[in-house]
Amino acid sequence: MLYAGLVFTIPITLISFALGLGLGFIVALIRLYGPRPLRLLVRFYVWVIRGTPLLVQLFLIFYALPGVGITLDAFPAAVIGFTLNVGAFTSEVIRATLLSVAKGQWEAAHSIGMNWWQSLRHIILPQAARVAVPPLSNTFISLVKDTSLASVITVPELFLAAQRIAAVTYQPLRKVRTSP
Repeated sequence: MLYAGLVFTIPITLISFALGLGLGFIVALIRLYGPRPLRLLVRFYVWVIRGTPLLVQLFLIFYALPGVGITLDAFPAAVIGFTLNVGAFTSEVIRATLLSVAKGQWEAAHSIGMNWWQSLRHIILPQAARVAVPPLSNTFISLVKDTSLASVITVPELFLAAQRIAAVTYQPLRKVRTSP
């Protein structure tokens, strides 16, 4: 039963983090270099997602969307909820790390004939990646722990499986200790 929970926890975590990282990168680039209307839109997205509890976001996706005709199974709803959440948090990490690279690096890249994309890809991102690894690792660890919230929308993830085992065996600490 615990392995069945692990079967859901690992894919939810990996898929949500990968998609959230991509979303966060796009949002960070728009927020830094996009046109003003898009910058305002992604700023609002980050403000709303970072300002509401993840549990509320999952509830809205799973229980409120059917009210407007969008019905999702529990697993995709959890992935979407976690992806949107991780995307907002990683966008701030990526934005901060891109801003941490000195402006002179951009100027140096342009002076040797690189365009904006080449400068970003070959000069700025490698430097920003070193700075981004620790906070992104923290985000990943938080996501692993947050997957336990998927149980409220009926995803049988690891923590829910541990709770069910504890209810049957009356030994909660042994099984809960092994879950995130």
